[in-house]
Amino acid sequence: MSKKMVGFIKREIVFSIALLLAIISAFIVPPSKEYIGYINFQTLALLLALMLVVQGLNSCGLFDKLVELSMKRISDLRQMTLLMITLCFFSSMFITNDVALITFVPFTIILLDVVEDSKFSIIIIILETMAANLGSMFTPIGNPQNLYLYSVSKYTLFGFLKIMLPYTVLSFAMLAITSLFVKKKPLNEAGKINTKENKLNKSKLLCFIGMFVVCIFTVLGVLDYRIMLALVIFAVLLIDKSLVLKADYILLLTFVAFFVFIGNMKNMEAVSTFLSGIVKGRECVIATVTSQFVSNVPAAVLLAGFTNKYKDLIIGTNFGGLGTLIASMASLISYKFYVKSKDSNVARYVLVFTGLSIIYLAILLVAYFIIE
Repeated sequence: MSKKMVGFIKREIVFSIALLLAIISAFIVPPSKEYIGYINFQTLALLLALMLVVQGLNSCGLFDKLVELSMKRISDLRQMTLLMITLCFFSSMFITNDVALITFVPFTIILLDVVEDSKFSIIIIILETMAANLGSMFTPIGNPQNLYLYSVSKYTLFGFLKIMLPYTVLSFAMLAITSLFVKKKPLNEAGKINTKENKLNKSKLLCFIGMFVVCIFTVLGVLDYRIMLALVIFAVLLIDKSLVLKADYILLLTFVAFFVFIGNMKNMEAVSTFLSGIVKGRECVIATVTSQFVSNVPAAVLLAGFTNKYKDLIIGTNFGGLGTLIASMASLISYKFYVKSKDSNVARYVLVFTGLSIIYLAILLVAYFIIE
């Protein structure tokens, strides 16, 4: 096996596993026309469209401008921590947890280095990561597993938001309380200099906001997903065709591979009966535990094939983003940024992340058993 192949497998371990499982299952259930029926094309279309639109919004300078305006209103490290948590938490509801972290974590690392407070980077980056994962659980478009489960469950938008509202409010309260443990150390002038003036491309911004609204119409069931995807792709090609290359196509292929694998598993009567028996009545807990080992996106696709209690799956896979570092693939984005930063301490990062995540997860699970 070539070094490039090994490198690809290491970078895209979830996709590699999904593809392997799909291939193995295809030997047991030979490929047929039924395979097409396995694939949820609406989920794939929405994911692709949202990825392109968010990349477009980013290229307009929207997120840079947001950070610039926000940073002018803070004076100490604790305020900065609460600000970055808030930005990650609420932005992830609309631009996904992955994009929120890609946008705000690098900025945090640069700023802490400039103000010579990099020793605080562990706790701030971890809180940002948890904020993105927890904020994204509120909306159907906040993360890939929500988008998939929203699609298959046929919930209304209001119905979905109602499910996750109490846990979202509790999560933000926990994050805000945790931020109080960060010292109120004043930021020096270097930190202010770092927030340079950013200009928005207003015409492009309006176009991509329009495309985002088009995506929301599809989420609401007003517009057919095929028309939505065609409109978004047409707009992107017209405005900035380079954005087409920036979508995460590996994630889309990962979904396709899992769709094939789960579809074949459901056609194996013995396996289907066994898994349905394990999941039944324990959806939330099983989803949370499964996410710790395979991450919450594959867990959602896997378990949705063996139960129709989507409410518990939605809650469980969102809770499942906490815990281990691989429970949510978005968490690995922050981790990769951190390990490349100045004076990084990998062991301490993993220890603090895991410990704090488990505490948050335990509190949310207790809340679940009380509320539900």
